[in-house]
Amino acid sequence: MGIIAPMTPEPWDFRALLNDWREDTITFVRHDLPKIIFIIGASFVLIRLLRLFTQRLASLQVKRLPPGIRAQQVRTVSSVLTSVGVFVIGFVAVLMVLGNLGLHVEPLLASAGVAGLAIGFGAQSLVHDFINGFYILLEDQYEIGDTVRIAGVKGTVEEMTLRHTVLRDDDGTVHTVPNSAIQIVSNMTRDWSQLTLRVAVAYSEPSDKIVKLLQQIGEEVRHDPQYADDIVSDIQVPGIEKVGNGEAEYLMLVKTRPNKQYAVSRELRRRIKEIFYKNNIQTAGPGRVYVIDQGTQAS
Repeated sequence: MGIIAPMTPEPWDFRALLNDWREDTITFVRHDLPKIIFIIGASFVLIRLLRLFTQRLASLQVKRLPPGIRAQQVRTVSSVLTSVGVFVIGFVAVLMVLGNLGLHVEPLLASAGVAGLAIGFGAQSLVHDFINGFYILLEDQYEIGDTVRIAGVKGTVEEMTLRHTVLRDDDGTVHTVPNSAIQIVSNMTRDWSQLTLRVAVAYSEPSDKIVKLLQQIGEEVRHDPQYADDIVSDIQVPGIEKVGNGEAEYLMLVKTRPNKQYAVSRELRRRIKEIFYKNNIQTAGPGRVYVIDQGTQAS
């Protein structure tokens, strides 16, 4: 049995292969390359238009709001929308380019789906943070400077991102709360804050006299230039809130601008003390105070 010598391509085979390559190249340059260039160019144009649109929209929203209010939130939402839009445009463009190159994109889509599923299972908390943070910003649940209670923590909002919210409480402690842990938001400074003062005096004091004195104090503070801008409505004195143990407790309701209730409360206490002293108003009892803030300790 003889040895079969390896076959070597004939010269005309190389010429045919080169001709096929040349024809394929010419076809690609004439038909497919312009499509790919158009896809890439259109993608850049769309990305540019998207960025201009989101920047313009964010600047308009910021101008409509008071200085410093929601500026960071608006920019964050604008950045997120831009990033998502750029990713979608780029992903679609890559698939179209691969299709024009003659490659099958079905295996790529399947691999991307498997990889996304694996990443999703491994980073559920992170994804939850971003989704919840996006809804917080979109729904304007709170803003920087608001006093809120979230995830069992109360404080003033100092920073907001899609990942977390930073609060600083009354003693200066900084709390970083992941957005995924926020289920209920209690905003105590949205639009206005209400101050509730309970004034306790002796039971024997005439009710009309006490109500009149408290109304007088309310009018004075309401029209005081130092506090006029902080109080958003007339101070109300509904009357007696509670009677018992030799005392009568009168109620004062004050609506103020966010975070301005503390200064107004201190001024009301001072004036109540002075006017009660001048009019010889008896206290509710030994060691009792004149004014009690709702939800706070006596001072």
